[in-house]
Amino acid sequence: MRRLTIALLLMLGCGAVLAESGDFWYLQTSVYTKHWSDDPDHNNHQDLIGLERNRADGIVFGGATFRNSFSQRSNYVYAGKRFDWEGTPFYAKVTGGALQGYHGKYRDKIPLNHYGVAPAIIPSLGATLGPVGAELVVLGGSATMVNVGVRF
Repeated sequence: MRRLTIALLLMLGCGAVLAESGDFWYLQTSVYTKHWSDDPDHNNHQDLIGLERNRADGIVFGGATFRNSFSQRSNYVYAGKRFDWEGTPFYAKVTGGALQGYHGKYRDKIPLNHYGVAPAIIPSLGATLGPVGAELVVLGGSATMVNVGVRF
């Protein structure tokens, strides 16, 4: 909880340089994860840190490092599209990219994990309040996650 508090304070400080329109960076962390099944091997504390570039035309690209469902350090690099609902603080986003980090006995827990890297498509719904944002992220048929972040 201490690391989360420090990360949120840093993100709020960075938000002071937010540009209200156009391109921006988005720094985020995970605050809640719930797996659909109650497997005792599942980790619900992802320790995610992600950095994403959002362009004015809705194109996004970025990367994240996190602990996967089995506590293995994993990485996701991606590109995608953000769809803002004009006049509201809400948006939808879908990203696609390469997911790395599932290995050993958990290698087959994600589809197409050849050579330790698998393709992934991740949809999310989000909302912003000034520079602060929150996203509900759907992780396939495995879990849902809530991320919070700050735009700068």
